[in-house]
Order: sequence, then structure tokens, then C-alpha cells
Amino acid sequence: MGFYISPINPLIMKKFLKWTAWILVIVIILVGGLITYVVTALPNVGVAENINVDKSPEHIAHGKYLVQHVVPCTDCHSTRLWDRFAGPIDTTRLGAGGEVFDASVGFPGKVTVPNITPAKLKDWTDGELLRTFTTGVKKDGSAIFPMMPWPYFAKMDRQDAYDIIAYIRSLKPVETAVYPKAELDFPLNILVHTMPKKATYGTRPDPKDTVKYGAYLVQIAACKFCHTQDNKGELIPGMDFAGGKAFGMPNNRTVRTANITPDKETGIGRWSKADFLARFSAFKDPSKAPKISTTDFQTIMPWYVYAGMTEQDLGAIYAYLRTVKPVKNKVVKFTLDKTQQMASN
Repeated sequence: MGFYISPINPLIMKKFLKWTAWILVIVIILVGGLITYVVTALPNVGVAENINVDKSPEHIAHGKYLVQHVVPCTDCHSTRLWDRFAGPIDTTRLGAGGEVFDASVGFPGKVTVPNITPAKLKDWTDGELLRTFTTGVKKDGSAIFPMMPWPYFAKMDRQDAYDIIAYIRSLKPVETAVYPKAELDFPLNILVHTMPKKATYGTRPDPKDTVKYGAYLVQIAACKFCHTQDNKGELIPGMDFAGGKAFGMPNNRTVRTANITPDKETGIGRWSKADFLARFSAFKDPSKAPKISTTDFQTIMPWYVYAGMTEQDLGAIYAYLRTVKPVKNKVVKFTLDKTQQMASN
């Protein structure tokens, strides 16, 4: 016995298609309106402050220490010599930018790191500079993708931020070509407008409070940013400082950050303070950086930069890292491709 299925009434079908079309049009209008709002009204972190930072020698000197060894701005905003281990900075172009991040290193778009010497920033106010590296909003009001870890800088002590500006103003001007405007893949080119946030400045602790002071240094050095894996930009809960974050490099190389939690098997739990300090002091002289080939072990860790920190500051960082939650996470630090493992813990 069969079943009889009556044909759909053409009039009903016509009305259904009409209402479906109208709903689709409304959805498109709403989505389009939302995107238009995001790209035109955001980011909104307020106007740049009207400030004039103290550029006296002592503030410039402190800013130089922060920029070159702690934060460190000139590590990213300078050309690094990648034919040498750990890519020491080309000091002849300090702050001139020019490094390119694109699909060849796994970046979702193409960004050329900008020039931050006075040759480029002479028309920027101190307030515009402050807003840029503590909120992620440039002079023209556009958003910065947080490959520059401004969310970490946003919590630094104001005076430290001011000293950084004072030092940047003192850099030797380096003239460069106009770098291409940053390009981000969809949907990041839309989402980036929602990322900037107002700064929530902190207070630099007394260095005598070793652990608290170490936590502050770790914050402004953005150690967690590199040493924690993320999922689409969001740090994976429970994996703080456990390493394994992958960074692409040319020639199909991948480098992953180390586990710096106090886990005794896969982290630095067996390291003494002396071991920790010795690891950094081994990179005191960038002129001794060994030459390497495009298949040798490489790292993006700016050892030659951080090696310039004082023993007190490095000791404070060590003391703080001893207090974080140990996470067992064995990291393969360097691979040439998906199958060939070159080095591991």
C-alpha cells in the first residue's frame, strides 16, 4: 500500500521563498551594519593623553635598560641577523624595523615591523606613543594586532612607560622606505578592531620584594605571551609558561618555546638560581654568536637582549617562576618539517 503525498501549493511555496529572501536580506544588512560599526567606530580607547615626558639623562638611561633588555622594543623593531644563532640585533639599524611576518612564517597576513626611530616618529606626540604601546592604537587611530604584546605593556608602571618614550626619542634617526601597510587575513582584519583596550597601569614593586618584583618583570617582558600555547590568540587555560607555542621560520622550520614552569621533568624545576643566571650570561656578547645554516637548530628567544639584565632582575624572575604552577609538557623545540625532529628537551 503506497502513501499519497500531495504536491506543495505553488502559492505557499512562493510565499515561503519570498519570506526566506527577506530574512536573508535582513541578516545581510544586520551583519553588514555590524561590520561597518566595528571597522568605523572601533577601536575606542579614548584620545591620546596630553603629556610631555621627562627626557633627562637618568630617565633616558632607565628607558634604555628597559627597551634593550627587559621589554624589549628594539628586539622586534630592528633587523635580526638570522644567519647567527638566536638572531642578534643589527645594531647599525637599531629601531629601524623592517622585519616581515607573513605566510612563510605562519602569520595570517603580512606585517612589516615599523620604524620607531625619531626619523619616523618625529611627528608623534608623547601621548600618541604611550597610547600605541599600552592600548594597541596607533597615531591614526587604527588597531595593532597583538603580535606586539601591548596587553602586557598596558600593566606597566607609568614612569617605566614614560622612560621608554624618553629613550625611544633619543635613538639615532634611521631613514627607511615607507613600509607597506599591515594586511591581515579575514576575519582577523575585522576582529582586530575589537582588540585594543584601555591601559590599566600598574606599580613597579620594591625590588626587595623579590617574587612580586619578578612577577612585574615577567609581565612587562611578556614572557607568558611567548611561553604559553594559545588557541586563536586566547591563551590555553592551565598551560601558563608551559611552552610549546610554535613560531614559523623560513625554510619550513618551526621553533617552539620552552617550558619554564618548575616542573622537574619537562620544565626548569631542577635548575638552581646559579643555573638560571648562567644560561643568560652565556649570551653576554652578541659578537660571539655562532654562524648557522638554514637547517641548524635555531631559536627566536632574544638571548643576547635578555642577557643584559642585571643579576638582581634575573634573580627576581627566577624567584617568581619558582612560584608558578608546574606543568608537565615536553616540548620539541625545533623541527625542519612535520616529521623530522631536530631537538627536544
